[in-house]
Amino acid sequence: MSAFTTRPEVLGRFGVVTSTHWIASAVGMKILEQGGNAFDAAVATGLVLQVLEPHLNGPGGDLPAIIYSKAKGKVEVICAQGPAPAGATIDHYKAEGLDVIPGDGLLATVIPGAWDGWMLMLRDYGRLSLRDVLEPAIFYAEKGHPVLPRVAATIAGLGDFFRDEWPSSHDTWLPGGVAPDPWANVTNPALAATWRRILAEAEAKQGREAQIDAARDAFYRGFVAEEIANFLAKAEVMDASGARHRAVLTADDLAGYAAHVEDPLTYDYHGWTVAKCGPWTQGPVLLQALSLLKGVDMGAMDPNGADFIHHVVEAKKLAYADREVYYGDPEFTNVPLDVLLSDGYADARRQLIGTSASMELRPGSVPGFDDQAEKTMAMLGAFSRTDEAVYEPTMAHLSEKKGDTVHVDVIDSDGNMVSVTPSGGWLQSSPTIPGLGFCLNSRAQMFWLEQGLPTSLEPGKRPRTTLTPSLAMKDGVPQLVFGTPGGDQQDQWQLVFFLRYVHHKMNLQEAIDAPLFHSSHFPSSFYPRSRQPGMIMAEKSFGADVLNDLRARGHLVTEADPWTVGRLTAAGRDPDGLLRAAATPRLMQAYAVGR
Repeated sequence: MSAFTTRPEVLGRFGVVTSTHWIASAVGMKILEQGGNAFDAAVATGLVLQVLEPHLNGPGGDLPAIIYSKAKGKVEVICAQGPAPAGATIDHYKAEGLDVIPGDGLLATVIPGAWDGWMLMLRDYGRLSLRDVLEPAIFYAEKGHPVLPRVAATIAGLGDFFRDEWPSSHDTWLPGGVAPDPWANVTNPALAATWRRILAEAEAKQGREAQIDAARDAFYRGFVAEEIANFLAKAEVMDASGARHRAVLTADDLAGYAAHVEDPLTYDYHGWTVAKCGPWTQGPVLLQALSLLKGVDMGAMDPNGADFIHHVVEAKKLAYADREVYYGDPEFTNVPLDVLLSDGYADARRQLIGTSASMELRPGSVPGFDDQAEKTMAMLGAFSRTDEAVYEPTMAHLSEKKGDTVHVDVIDSDGNMVSVTPSGGWLQSSPTIPGLGFCLNSRAQMFWLEQGLPTSLEPGKRPRTTLTPSLAMKDGVPQLVFGTPGGDQQDQWQLVFFLRYVHHKMNLQEAIDAPLFHSSHFPSSFYPRSRQPGMIMAEKSFGADVLNDLRARGHLVTEADPWTVGRLTAAGRDPDGLLRAAATPRLMQAYAVGR
């Protein structure tokens, strides 16, 4: 299918890098040119994004990655989602007067996992040195970069709050009391100094792996952990609850943390096998949606038509309803994925997709889980607000902000592949740690303060993150990596992209550039955990006839301006070694590069 695109699909044989910022993509390509592989390039790209998009990710954040290593010959998941601290109990949070965890501040913090995840990827899969991949990030933190208008607007909108409540953040982002203008040169000297000290301590060791391990120790058991612990021991700060709270994270929590590797979850769909992270993410919802749509002739539908949108939205409603009832950290809860991804279960659930929009939240029935489902639904009825849906990380009570995360896809000439979605530690998530130049994450807001649920707060449990990179194999051969920022929308936009790519023979750029939509029917993962039953947000570029057709089917349609929904990137490798890459034109900052 031929369609209009804003830019060409990038083609080459040496390597491709695509990310949510053009400078980061260029840095990744530089690493490939230096002799690095896809893993080296992904690490360098990801670290630079912490400088370029600090409102969307940072060193105190987290990440999941799906990777394919040619040397190992297998697809794996790197889990760098930090768990809840030892002191993060429901009783403690209830004693603080909370019924729901705030979306910012110190009580929302879990153990930061991003740094250890990047170092694990570099040590076990890369081949360049720590200095090679860290120097670009140090350069931009020290010398500066043209700050994106959205970063400038976020800082300006939070200026008064930072001054009054989070003075360390005010000092970092409004030096001299003035927010940066769009495109002004912005530096973060404290972060650069932190990285330089980590590098110096690492290079005091002999050997590549020893240096990388020393960098991990410096963060989790060395001076970085000490600075974090010293700040948290005294800090009591304002958060979205309207009150001041102290953290529960300690140096002992940091000292005991390590990222790890695990197997992906997979599902077969029309000759493709899609790999996702496990149910500690929302990733399985994409697989469940595919299982529902496998019994529908999606290829016969106009990919920009009302039939296509209706069936995708109704399938997503069912999959996301199951997310609410069944997903959680599988080390703490039994997640019945064998049932949820079975043909029989999908066949029965598919019958619920009718000709009109559903307004109900309808999880499926799994034998042995009836009590859990009933309790979850009762809790959602008490907490899910329907006045305003917030599907991105918060601070919306203080300042408008759009976007929440970054994404990177890399493929090298050997066929190594990385899809990684770093997030957390946004400049607006918690106060900047003095002397370090970064803040901690707010991922704990995804836990519930009710006992007995898959996502109930417990020490050592991973929050059910919305971060959800993707890798797809054709006839068993890895060929495609893709992903997007966007909170709860991530697997929604990825599903639309993948269906268009598979069924309608669009190239990567065509599938990304086509109009996008998503649903806010189900509860958000972010504070204040709201939902809007039946609501679809769709770009006006679908056309009035399509949008009115959806309304006639009962959907509540909010029209978004063209080129405002979704931030997808993707990279592919054909069987003959031809590499492909694409990036969204939306927000005018994501770029794919390659040769």
